[in-house]
Order: sequence, then structure tokens, then C-alpha cells
Amino acid sequence: MHVLILGGTTEARRLAELLVAKLPAGSTVTSSLAGRVARPKLPPGEVRVGGFGGADGLADWLRSHRVHALIDATHPFAGTITFNAARAAAAAHVPLLMLRRPGWVPGAGDDWHPVSSLAEAADALPALGRRAFLTTGRMGLAAFAGLDELWFLMRSVDAPEPPYPARMETLLDRGPFTLEGERELIRSHRIDVLVTKDSGGAATAPKLTAAREAGIPVVVVRRPPVPEGGAVAGTPEEALAWLHRLTDQSSG
Repeated sequence: MHVLILGGTTEARRLAELLVAKLPAGSTVTSSLAGRVARPKLPPGEVRVGGFGGADGLADWLRSHRVHALIDATHPFAGTITFNAARAAAAAHVPLLMLRRPGWVPGAGDDWHPVSSLAEAADALPALGRRAFLTTGRMGLAAFAGLDELWFLMRSVDAPEPPYPARMETLLDRGPFTLEGERELIRSHRIDVLVTKDSGGAATAPKLTAAREAGIPVVVVRRPPVPEGGAVAGTPEEALAWLHRLTDQSSG
């Protein structure tokens, strides 16, 4: 069996570990990374870096490399590759699974302000605070570039490129993050509003608890839509079970 994982997430690395250990001898596990992070944590198995050239290019890759199953384990906000994966899998007649960690759910004491885009998040910010902790990544900073009256603490794995806010301090760091660390960031930088995408998962969730404890509002960007239908798993273990069922059906 040859399994292609569209990766770059914690769940994708965990899935690659499971498949390399659990699939029958002779199987191939290939993880594809977009290449947007300078020094990614490489998963076990084979690794390729870079795009495929859209849905048609991915479909050609699936055919030429005799891929038996495609698992989209990309970030919940990687919308373009998710739709390309659905179209490519259908064209190449390859079973597709979307591995998506559950989204976050507000709890008692949370002051969440859901929005549909980074642009909407930028529009909402001036009414909520003046010192923002921006944890939406380095790729969409242009949406906040015009907010000259606000100060930003921006955290990402790699350094951002302009355009970005004029009053911004950059913190280069990689999760998982601790609750104690998030509390200290909010306290020491006098943060009065948090901006995040609904990425889900435990690695970056402590910031939400720290914001609740500090009594500050949180602007939450909702996840983009995903293709309708198809198989979905919430954990790498569920994805492995799906592969086992696929193998059983093929052998039966």
C-alpha cells in the first residue's frame, strides 16, 4: 500500500508515525509538506516538499506514484489544498480521508467574538482593545497593517514579511505552549485582546485559558468551508482504523 499524507500538522506527523509502525511490510508512507516553514519537523517515512500544481497536478502524482489512499491532514485553514485534494482524489479514483482535529468550543467565562475572516477580525479589533496578541500566523498580516493606533505582539514560527502593522513586536516560537507561559506573555505585554484562528487541538489552546483568566476578549476566526461528503476522522488513530477498513475491503 502507498499512502500519501498531505501534512504539516501535529496530527499529520503522528499519523505518519502510526502508519510507518502499523502498516504491512513493504508499504510506503509519503508525507507532503507545503514548504512554508523554513525548518519543519520532518515525519518518518518518505517526505516531499512543495506544491503539486493544483488539483490536476496532484491527480497526476497520485496516478504516477500508484497511491492507494490519500489523507488530507493539512491545517484546518489550508482551504485551497483541501478542495484540490477532493478534486484530485475523485479524478484519480483514490479513496480520500480528511483528518481534522475538532474545533475549540467556548466555555463559561469566555468572551469570544467569532468572525469569518482576518479582514473581519481587523475590523473588530479597535472596539475591543489596544494591545493585541496576534496568533493567526505570518501569512495574513496585511489585514492588520492599517491599524496604526493598535500595538501587536505577533507570534509565528518564521519571521514575517511586510506588509504588517507598524507597531508590532515579533515573537518567533513554536508550540506546544504552556498555560504558565501564555499567562506571562499576556501579563508582561499588557495584552487586552487576543486574536486567533479556530485551529483546534491542545498545542496552542492554553492561550484561550489564559485569556479567560485575564478577562480579555478573544477574536476567533471561523474555519473555512470544506468539501461536502467524504470520509472524515478526528484523530490519527481514527485515520489508521479507516485505512485498515479500506485494506480489508480491498482484500475481501
